[in-house]
Amino acid sequence: MWRSIASNALTLFVVLLIGAAVAVTMAQSLWRSPGPLAEAVCFSVPRGATMKSVSDDLAERGAVDHPALMRVAADYTEKSSALKAGNFLIPPKSSMETIVDLVTRSGASTCGSDINLRIGVAAADIRVRELDPSTGDYTEVANVELGADLPDELVRLIEQGFARTRVTVAEGVTSWQITDVLRKVTFLAGTVETVPDEGWLAPGSYDVAIGSDRNLLLDRMRERQQIALAEAWQGRAEGLPLADAYEALILASIIEKETAVAEERPWVSSVFINRLNQGMRLQTDPTVIYGLTNGEGVLGRGLLRSELNRATPYNTYVIDALPPTPIANPGREAIEAALNPAQTEFLFFVADGTGGHVFAETLAEHNINVQRWRRIEQQNQ
Repeated sequence: MWRSIASNALTLFVVLLIGAAVAVTMAQSLWRSPGPLAEAVCFSVPRGATMKSVSDDLAERGAVDHPALMRVAADYTEKSSALKAGNFLIPPKSSMETIVDLVTRSGASTCGSDINLRIGVAAADIRVRELDPSTGDYTEVANVELGADLPDELVRLIEQGFARTRVTVAEGVTSWQITDVLRKVTFLAGTVETVPDEGWLAPGSYDVAIGSDRNLLLDRMRERQQIALAEAWQGRAEGLPLADAYEALILASIIEKETAVAEERPWVSSVFINRLNQGMRLQTDPTVIYGLTNGEGVLGRGLLRSELNRATPYNTYVIDALPPTPIANPGREAIEAALNPAQTEFLFFVADGTGGHVFAETLAEHNINVQRWRRIEQQNQ
């Protein structure tokens, strides 16, 4: 009798064990299988949320069929305590495993509002866009000049802290301009005591968290510029009249200020390299302007003849070589152009009226081009 009972108990145990194994297998399959979500959604995880509230919300949104299973699996994988606040783009058919990974991995919002502080040569503004999760397209909802009163909606987004926030710096902006803008924006923290050295802040777009330190952002810009300059210096052309990488940075800043046409940068570079090789003065207006403004904003007018004749360390109509420092923060393309100029005999260039320039090898050719430009200026006036 006892033998029969033992046999039956063992059989029951085996059945239960097999059932448990099947249940675990099914749970794992449900955990990793595509979910019911038909279209991408932007899902918000508020501060203080729990995995229970999140899983229930996801179930209401039609993204999860088994919220209890999601909670158990998140606990088992030790991710429940790693829940992040923010807005997260949930792709269609995302599994519970994928969703839990999205809302616990980094905390960086991947959808919703996009706040972009744009720092340009002449102005700075804050641009706000909204992402349509179903199409992946952004729609601009606000564009506010820096210094103007922020709309209530933008203030709310900043206070909520869920928006993706970026700082975008244009090529040719000075270190003073960048620092001045960063000091004024309210969604960054930290005190910038001194303006970084000119030329060492890489233009480009930088993701920043609301409340992050301004100095850390400047450090990232500095590191990116150092890398760009080092890589370009390693791949430089032979025989350049540049003593070191810093002189290349100075030349790149002049190239950046002289043309906004990417294709022209190697040609502009060739003019300055040819002049340096022949011992000619660079005679470039942007350096003169920097000597007058110290990079603190734009001049806002044409140069006077007295200013072109005034001796300053940056007046390349007077000094015989490069100025002592960069005159702005050049982008990578300008740095590469400085170190790999086009092979030309050009010594002169002047505006052509279309936003670009016309180049010349001789002073006679250049004078003809200058006369043509003067006529265009008169017609435009």
